[in-house]
Amino acid sequence: MSILTELITREQIAERIRALGERIRNDYKDEPLVTVCVLKGAVIFFADLLRAIGRSTTIDFMRIASYGCNVTRESNVRLLLDLETDIAGKHVLIVEDIIDTGHSMRCVLDLLGTRNPASLAVCALLDKRERREVPVDVAYAGFVVEQGFVVGYGLDFAEGYRHLEAIHILDPGA
Repeated sequence: MSILTELITREQIAERIRALGERIRNDYKDEPLVTVCVLKGAVIFFADLLRAIGRSTTIDFMRIASYGCNVTRESNVRLLLDLETDIAGKHVLIVEDIIDTGHSMRCVLDLLGTRNPASLAVCALLDKRERREVPVDVAYAGFVVEQGFVVGYGLDFAEGYRHLEAIHILDPGA
């Protein structure tokens, strides 16, 4: 049995996404923008963020694997689904659920950087800066979190808890 403690309410999430969408819209103005959802965890955040940005963007998806069913990071990152969009010369916004150690996002940034985009930026719902092991600039951070294993609003543990409307700290050993 797992114990959940609410960390961020659905109302706080909605308000922060509205603010992020407005900031992204203002930063990119009328520039063509490719928004990339990192599956699976970011899909709920991605959909809400697109509506908050409130303008047309090209959307695409990537899927990487680094956690599996454990709460600790595996030593390697695997690309499971690559972009279909040619990003050369385009502004690219990578949308992720959480940036933790930074290894996964560093791999994504390094890979996409070889494709000559006009710019690359990261938008993450959660930024766990205290656990960062490699440098990753999160241009658009929803919330900075410092503790615990978090689930809900797309974030999972062993494919569970994604459906929760708020973000919770999970105690998987309880």
